[in-house]
Amino acid sequence: MEGQREGWPRGGVGEGGEREEEEVAEDQFERLPDEVLLDVFDRIGDVKALGRCALVSRRFHALVPLVDSVFVRVDCVISDDPAPSSAGSAQAAEGGPPAARGRGALAHLARLVLGGIVRPIQALGQILSPAAASVSRRSAAAPPSTPPPAAADISHHSPSEVLRSFKELRSLRIELPSGELGIEDGVLLKWKADFGSTLGSCVILGASSVSSKPPPPPAAPPPTAADISAASPDSSREPDELGNIPESLYTNGGLKLRVVWTISSLIAASARHYLLQPIIADHSTLESLDLTDADGQGVLTMNKRQLQELRVRPVSASGNSHRTLMPALSMRLWYAPHIELPGGQLLKGATLVAIRPSEDVLREGGGVEAAGPTGASWIVDAFEEPYRTAAQVLLKRRTYSLEMNSF
Repeated sequence: MEGQREGWPRGGVGEGGEREEEEVAEDQFERLPDEVLLDVFDRIGDVKALGRCALVSRRFHALVPLVDSVFVRVDCVISDDPAPSSAGSAQAAEGGPPAARGRGALAHLARLVLGGIVRPIQALGQILSPAAASVSRRSAAAPPSTPPPAAADISHHSPSEVLRSFKELRSLRIELPSGELGIEDGVLLKWKADFGSTLGSCVILGASSVSSKPPPPPAAPPPTAADISAASPDSSREPDELGNIPESLYTNGGLKLRVVWTISSLIAASARHYLLQPIIADHSTLESLDLTDADGQGVLTMNKRQLQELRVRPVSASGNSHRTLMPALSMRLWYAPHIELPGGQLLKGATLVAIRPSEDVLREGGGVEAAGPTGASWIVDAFEEPYRTAAQVLLKRRTYSLEMNSF
């Protein structure tokens, strides 16, 4: 028995075995080179997960700031809207009637166009500016009987603050919780814009409604000779083939609404661009930047050349507003009363708008849609399927030209 006990590990069989396994695992992990760990961190990307990784060890803490690809998901927007009344709060909590929500969405778009900068864009500035709103000290000084602070009164970190520790950032993607533009249920509105020191191009896709394809009607008997002779020879022609603006585009304010969509999308894009300046200034190594939203409403992109252009040429603000000045613009608009997409989706009142600065179009020639070495592919590639197919279909329709002054 004594001889057998002499062969046992000092700390006991179970305890010693666990220690040996931990030491072996730790030794094997330490053999991984920094390049492999950085590749793993780059694949993780999410800034919150990277923050947790940095707390694991001193080595992780030193390597995480060297990550060159980061994704920042903004959890909430600090709104400047005043506290609603009790009656309004009850209705808002219940969602309100659909008609009221619709009127509110249209009123919001009207304020966005007529008022320049509205509260949602001001709130966007609060989450992207270096100094995020914080009233935590004031909340701490409140008496114990004071109710908990509202969401807008809670201290938040802006993306600028979160990203400040990353020294070799090359690719950055920021996702907002929702798009800036409130629209009615069932309405489609998507946009994609690229910027240098000012707007490079913007593509907007909208539809007054998105629905599923109705089931096919029962098979009809074959037409008789009398039916064929009675049919109008022009009955199969679509309205825009007649050389005039389709009636469905300009009746019931349809054209005005599409102008509102266009201006609102441009304002939202220019506000995002203006508020990215501190992040771009803090990260000279940045080569790719995307600012999106969880709703998939809008995407702002900047490549290496455009980022460098912004660093060299300062942004011009539009008046006293927190957005980039839009240059004079040339636009092409395509419209179809309805488009059937793969998968059974049906777009009613589908509209595609391609926008470029008038100066660039005049210099390059060939029109807005033909700009660049790849022709109109930049318009189609702005969207994922099935909306890419919708853009392809619309590009084959009649083209309407529009011009817009700087604003």
